Amino acid sequence: MLIDLNHGSGFIYDGRSVHPAATRINDMIDMALTSERRSIAPREYLGASRIGEPCLRRLVYEFTGTPPDEGKDFDGHVLRIFEAGHVFETLSIRWLRAAGFNLRTTKRDGGQFGFSVAGGKFRGHIDGVIVDGPGIGISWPALWEHKALNAKSWNDLMKRGLMDSKPLYYAQVQIYMAYLEVPVTMFTALNKDTQELCHEIVPFEAASAQTLSDKAVEIIRAAEAHELPPRIAAGASFYLCQFCPFIKCCWEYSA
Repeated sequence: MLIDLNHGSGFIYDGRSVHPAATRINDMIDMALTSERRSIAPREYLGASRIGEPCLRRLVYEFTGTPPDEGKDFDGHVLRIFEAGHVFETLSIRWLRAAGFNLRTTKRDGGQFGFSVAGGKFRGHIDGVIVDGPGIGISWPALWEHKALNAKSWNDLMKRGLMDSKPLYYAQVQIYMAYLEVPVTMFTALNKDTQELCHEIVPFEAASAQTLSDKAVEIIRAAEAHELPPRIAAGASFYLCQFCPFIKCCWEYSA
């Protein structure tokens, strides 16, 4: 008897019949995960992981806790993907430590390494810091950031590099390096389909970090003044708007 727990296509198959029970199991799992998410208090700060988002208006919506459009919040399937990413990160940590990298993911008190500025309104937490390790041509310490990607996304990263392929992640590590005063990041990406790993050494770029920091100030000031920055496009048909969870809020309900 096989049970398929893929989102939206679950079935139990015993060689003779298809049973709807697996779909109900998936629904129960998704309901449990979304319920857990609703019980968590929303962030009350602008996160470094989001500062690379190109639309300032979207960032103001996120920072102020504006609810996403109906049906646009993360569903159970997406939440499962997020949780799986943490599992893959744990594997990569073990593998790097086994290879001789002194990778630390928590401080002595058990808390995460991170930064908080602007009265706590702009914050970020890093995945870890490598304080020592094998001779790979860089000086330690180095910040460590990890992402688990599907094969298509991972291959694009391999082809084009972090700055061009994943500008949100590039912005994230630049801000981390700026505020934690570490000159280099080792960015690790795991291919979820093949478990292949790639590692990119990302140097600190002061000009890029300053631009991002100025952007954070602009977002915080706009939110505190109850103002919305200009839209990113002239119409809602713009491709970034089509994927935005605030498209109706922005184009139908806001000036």
